[in-house]
Amino acid sequence: MASQEVLQAFVQAATQGSFSAAARKLGRSQSTISAAVASLEIDLNLTLFDRSSRKPSLTAAGHVMLQRAEEILAATSRLEMTASQLSQGVEPKLTVAISDTYQSDRFEAALSAFEQRYPDLELECLIAECDDLVALVQRGRAHVAFAEKQDSYPPDLVSSTVEERTEIALFVSREHPLAALSHIDQDVLQHHRELRLATIVNPYESRAKGRVWSAPSYLMLLEMAQGGFGWAPLPRWLVERFGAGTLEELDVRGWPKPVFVDALWSRLHPPGPAGSWLLGKMLE
Repeated sequence: MASQEVLQAFVQAATQGSFSAAARKLGRSQSTISAAVASLEIDLNLTLFDRSSRKPSLTAAGHVMLQRAEEILAATSRLEMTASQLSQGVEPKLTVAISDTYQSDRFEAALSAFEQRYPDLELECLIAECDDLVALVQRGRAHVAFAEKQDSYPPDLVSSTVEERTEIALFVSREHPLAALSHIDQDVLQHHRELRLATIVNPYESRAKGRVWSAPSYLMLLEMAQGGFGWAPLPRWLVERFGAGTLEELDVRGWPKPVFVDALWSRLHPPGPAGSWLLGKMLE
């Protein structure tokens, strides 16, 4: 197999247009470049350059092999970069857990920059809420989480509030009896089924009186509300994006409510360089 140096000599000779230009680009002598290309032609049993004129040009086979050589060099570069990152302690996989309350242009921009900086690092995104998010970080299942702000957290977690905020409002299907009312109080709400968020780790903590259906995700609650099964507190952005015009916002005193979002990570197993970099982007 041709060495990386030989492939570099061939690619530069092809792209620079001459062996002498390639030599200047690579800081080698022209004879070294010529010898490297000749050696590659022997190894491949192919003529890569037409040398019949003063300025060598790629043959048809040379054009094909140039593309393959560039692919090999690019893959080698990615391999070296990944090895360098791993040797510096960069985590081979980063898991980020996100609440559906959090919809952020900054996060999307940070992911674009993250892809450029860590192109070969595996990224996993999980969707969870409240206590489930806390549990994911505590157990080391997620390195970083973006969760609806809580009054307090376990002592092994670190939190920092991000700039963006969202709103949660009450919604029902447009076919639901509540949708026809101009103003609704709590007594009226209690006569209809509530679709309530209930986490997996603490399913009974938010138990309410009356008729209640629950689910661990806002998206599932949205689908229940679309089915006309009851009213539900839902992030406004989620309804705008996935509600497809099927839901009606209820006019209830105290609603909508602002939602602040915290970034969470563990003191016991903190994120590595990649996770820390992403956190920095989100909190800057």
